[in-house]
Amino acid sequence: MPYILRRRVGALGAPALLLALIAGCTSWQRVGSSKGSSPDQQLLQLFDPMAMYSRLGRIVSADQIPFIGTVALVPGHGDSTQAIVGLSLGNRAFAFERSGSAWLARYRVEYLFERPGAAPISVGRDENLRVDTFQETGRIDESVLLQQVVQLAPGDYTVTVRVRDRGSDRVGTGKQPLTVTAFTPGTVSAPLLAYEVAGRGKRNDSLRVVLNPRGTIAFGEDTLLVYFEGTGFTQPTSVPIEIRDERDSVVFRSTARFTGAREVESQFVRIAPDSAPLGQLTVVVGAPPNARLINGIVSFSSNWVVTNFDDLLDLLRYFGNDAKIALMRKASREDRGQLWRDFVRETDPNTGTPENELLANYFSRLAYANTRFRDEGIAGWRTDRGEVFIALGEPDEIYDQSLQTGPVRYMRWTYNEARVTLYFEDVSGFGRFRLAPQSRGDFESAKARMKRR
Repeated sequence: MPYILRRRVGALGAPALLLALIAGCTSWQRVGSSKGSSPDQQLLQLFDPMAMYSRLGRIVSADQIPFIGTVALVPGHGDSTQAIVGLSLGNRAFAFERSGSAWLARYRVEYLFERPGAAPISVGRDENLRVDTFQETGRIDESVLLQQVVQLAPGDYTVTVRVRDRGSDRVGTGKQPLTVTAFTPGTVSAPLLAYEVAGRGKRNDSLRVVLNPRGTIAFGEDTLLVYFEGTGFTQPTSVPIEIRDERDSVVFRSTARFTGAREVESQFVRIAPDSAPLGQLTVVVGAPPNARLINGIVSFSSNWVVTNFDDLLDLLRYFGNDAKIALMRKASREDRGQLWRDFVRETDPNTGTPENELLANYFSRLAYANTRFRDEGIAGWRTDRGEVFIALGEPDEIYDQSLQTGPVRYMRWTYNEARVTLYFEDVSGFGRFRLAPQSRGDFESAKARMKRR
């Protein structure tokens, strides 16, 4: 069964060898600072995250079924290496059908490992995904996690992951070269990013882990959990740890200490939500030429890659709460993090769940509107149709007169729950549909009514 994501970050049954490396503790030394990307890059990351995840080294499918994957390597049985493939998907990738009081999607996941001169290794699994409400079927955030463990011999592979929706003809495929390392005595594994993980003491022990395939954490909300292992140390050994920002400046530094008392020793690094700089981070374990690393992202949302505060506020222009957004815009750099956390908490419609559904739904609509209405010569989310879609969602009825002859081409959107019908006019004749003057007032009234509910 797929792992239905409930964001909860921690070490499961963590041993005493715990590195609580949090900014502000004496074990950290802050030696650099970060600088954000340009606004254009920030918006590109939000609306085209797959390209960004590909640059981070993830397995990416931008096909009909989009997903993001990662492969973690740890010591396996005997001389083998244990490869853990983690996938991150959204519910909207699948075709759901009614199943009793719930909604059900069926799909198949296939994993293929190929290397020259050897027989390919393939694993396939049929999965079912069940959600309670129709609204959940449309989630495009990280709502499902999948994992597959495979024992591999060291060598150079090509790994291919394919996800097939059994309720439609949709397919998603991601492919990536993979170098499987050998874990000889005195070696350290590459760090992995996880939501949950428990340590182990032997190569034959199972590693209980829920990977964070995207490697994204929300600034001020999530804890970045890093895990790595040392194999076959025979005496106390110290290994350096660094975290670098997107300018390759060292922002955190510490040391992991192995005792040499076990076949496998586990190390955990937790980074407090507001201690890491926004943007790309690289976690480096060990010293050259044997250093191992992994890339991650600290964003204002774990589901949306937004790492610039001013861009974030610009994207919230249709969200409402204008007074609070204006307050954040005027705030000092030191106060912005706390104000953002307060904003997320105060706008959360259901504090019993791990995400702010209101913000998640807003950004889902924003990203979808940017693609759907991009034919007007400006960003789709900034068109009038984009604004209405973000605020009110999919209309119950659309009448499109734009393909017919007439003095003014127009579209009519009807929302039953909001009790409003809106008209968009293409006065210029160049396909730029504007809300008719009367409809602008009707739209503002409908927004106000919906907010009061």
